[in-house]
Amino acid sequence: MQRCLDLALLGAGYVAPNPMVGAVLVHDNRVIGEGYHQQYGGPHAEVNCINSVAADDEHLISKSSLYVSLEPCVHFGKTPPCTDLIIKKNIPGVVIACRDSYDEVNGKGIEKLSAKAVNVITGILEKEAQELNKRFFTFHRYKRPYIILKWAQCNDGKISAGTKKRTLISNELSNRLVHKWRSEEAAIMVGSNTASQDDPALTARLWPGKNPLRLVIDMQLKLPKTLQLFDGKERTIIFNAVKQAEEGMISYQLVNPAQQMIPQLFSALYERGVQSVLVEGGRKLLQSFIDASAWDEAKVICNEQLAIGNEQLAIDAPILSGNELISTQYLNNDKINIYKNRHLL
Repeated sequence: MQRCLDLALLGAGYVAPNPMVGAVLVHDNRVIGEGYHQQYGGPHAEVNCINSVAADDEHLISKSSLYVSLEPCVHFGKTPPCTDLIIKKNIPGVVIACRDSYDEVNGKGIEKLSAKAVNVITGILEKEAQELNKRFFTFHRYKRPYIILKWAQCNDGKISAGTKKRTLISNELSNRLVHKWRSEEAAIMVGSNTASQDDPALTARLWPGKNPLRLVIDMQLKLPKTLQLFDGKERTIIFNAVKQAEEGMISYQLVNPAQQMIPQLFSALYERGVQSVLVEGGRKLLQSFIDASAWDEAKVICNEQLAIGNEQLAIDAPILSGNELISTQYLNNDKINIYKNRHLL
């Protein structure tokens, strides 16, 4: 099953809004086939696994056990149901890490296989499988995107000198990692101050993979259209308090944003099928998610050799609350801490 999870991870950034899934076919303790879901709209893991079996081993398929990191689908979508293929191939046993939370599947795949006398075992590395597809499960269970906060800070807890000149904090390796993170999420969000001061492109140009949907909070629609966010190279949605649509742009009007901004953001993004958001805004935007406990994960890069000092305009980093440190890694002088929202564990 661990091999299934390792294979599934290879689909990160390519299969959303579908989940990442890996599958392994085993006969008499020998792996005769393996595969993973490689591209949204393409064959699922079970199909790729079965198709990978060598011609000399095809007669063993009906005597093998299929291991899969997520409950096989039972509905027609972009592809036919995987349960039908399993039944057609007379595979006698299926081992599943966890159930699919999507309403069209949730338990129905297991029921269909069991009804056809397939021996189904579930719950193997279940927590690990749920963690792998945390975005997918959060989206379908809670009807909102998975929220990841990200910022870089100096060793003295400052994120900016507060001047118009951009403060470069993280190193080259960390910047490349951030672009990898971007490629793995459905969308990326900033506020109007970050957009106007830094003029970010918000792409994953330093890492192979797709660019995220760009989201910007611009309440009064005052940002100049000369910014890179509005270059038309990637889709951008402007959340504002003025109007619902704007020529050449996708706009979404928020009602009473001072009190209800985050619930409306969640609702709008859920309606559009956005399963995850990397929030890369400034302190105000990041702190608003923290204060509302409306976040799942935080990725904080700390340059341990850089300090801004007591500059009058220096901006403090956001203050996390209710968090639990789950991992730490170092990239030269940068320490990268990843936290989970303890209240959501």
